[in-house]
Amino acid sequence: MSTRSTGRLRRLLAVLAAAALAAGVLAGCGNGGYEPRGPFRPLPEGQPPQVGPPTDTAPAPVPRDPGDPADPGSGEQEGDPNVVAADLNVPTGLVLLPDGSAIVGERETGRLLQVFPDRSPARELMTLPGVDTAGDGGLLGLALSPTFTEDGLLYAYLSTATDNRVVRFPLGGTPNPVLTGIPRGETHNGGGLVFGVDGTLYVGTGDTGDAALAGDVASLAGKVLAIDVFGRPVGDGPVFSRGHSDVTALCQGGDEQLYATDDRGTGADEFDAVALGGDYGPTGRSPLLEVPEAEEGLGGCAVSGPFVYLGERTGEQVLVVELDGRRTPVAEPEGFLTGRYGRLRTVVIDPAGALWITTSNQDGAGTPEDDDDRVLRVLPPSSDADSPL
Repeated sequence: MSTRSTGRLRRLLAVLAAAALAAGVLAGCGNGGYEPRGPFRPLPEGQPPQVGPPTDTAPAPVPRDPGDPADPGSGEQEGDPNVVAADLNVPTGLVLLPDGSAIVGERETGRLLQVFPDRSPARELMTLPGVDTAGDGGLLGLALSPTFTEDGLLYAYLSTATDNRVVRFPLGGTPNPVLTGIPRGETHNGGGLVFGVDGTLYVGTGDTGDAALAGDVASLAGKVLAIDVFGRPVGDGPVFSRGHSDVTALCQGGDEQLYATDDRGTGADEFDAVALGGDYGPTGRSPLLEVPEAEEGLGGCAVSGPFVYLGERTGEQVLVVELDGRRTPVAEPEGFLTGRYGRLRTVVIDPAGALWITTSNQDGAGTPEDDDDRVLRVLPPSSDADSPL
C-alpha cells in the first residue's frame, strides 16, 4: 500500500473513531420529534470566527487551578438537595444531555461545564474564545444540535467585541460561525436559542437599546430569526418576528408553538406567543402575559403541557403560568421559589419533569452568597415527577 493510501486510511479511521466516541459517550438521546433528512454527513466547518481581542472591560478569563477551593462543584451542598452545582460565574445557557446531565455556560467567562443531577462535582469542559462581556454581553445562550448523537455539536449565542453571533462547535473544538453581524450594544443583546422540532434554529436578538432597529426588517436586531444549522434563512427569513426589545429566552411547547421572553428594560416585561411575521412592538401584537416592572428581568422559559415556567431576576422567582387551549392564562400566575435562591434566570425542564434553573446573583444587580452562582434541579409545584437525585 502506498504512503498516500496509508495516510488516507489513517484519517478515515480517526474520523470513524471520533464519531463512535461521541455517540458512545452520550448514547440514548431521544430525538425530541426531530427527524434528520437523511444520514448525517460531515461538512466543512469553514474558518474559525473572527473575534475581537480581550478588552479592559472583558479581559481574557484566567482558568482556575483544579485545586482552587472556588472551583465549580466544590462548594458544600449537603444542606440543600436542590443545588446540583455551586460557585459558578453567572450561569446563563443550559442544555440537557442524553445521559441526564447538563452543560451550563458562564456568561462572564465563556466556560462550559458539565453538571450532574446526583450533585457530583462539576466538570470543566472548555472555554469559548473571544467572548466580550462589556455591558450585558457575554455567553448568552446554548442549544444542543438536534442530531447531537451523530455530530456532537453545540450551538452558542455570544458577544464579541464587534457583534453578537451564533457559533457551533464540538466539545473541545474550535467554534465556527453560523450567523454573524447581529448588532451588539451595551444593553439588550438578546441570546435566546432553541431548535424547533423540524430542525429550524430560532435565534432571539436584542435591539441594543435602539427601539427603531427592532422595527426595521433589514436589521437583525430586536428579532426572532429562523435559520438552518448552517445559518441559511428558513422560508422567507431570516426574520421570523420583529419589534422585540431583548429576547433573552425561547422555548417551544408540545404543540410546536414558539414562545419568547422579552426583557423590555423599562416598564413591564413580556411573554409572547411568537407568530411568523408578527410585530411585537408598541403598536403590534399583545403579549400573552405582562410581568410588572417590580418583578421584571425575564430570563428563561420552559413549557410542559399547559404550564409555562418563567425565570425572573428582579422578582427572584419562577413564575408558573397555566395556559388554556387558546394559549390564554387561565388564572393569575403564581410564584415559585420566591426569594429562596435570589435572582433566577435560565429554566429548562428534563424528561422526569424536574426544572433545571440557574441563578444570576453575580451579574452586578444581585446580592451573591458565598456559593453563588448555582444550578438547581427542583420539582415544580404539584408535580408527579421523580424527586431530584
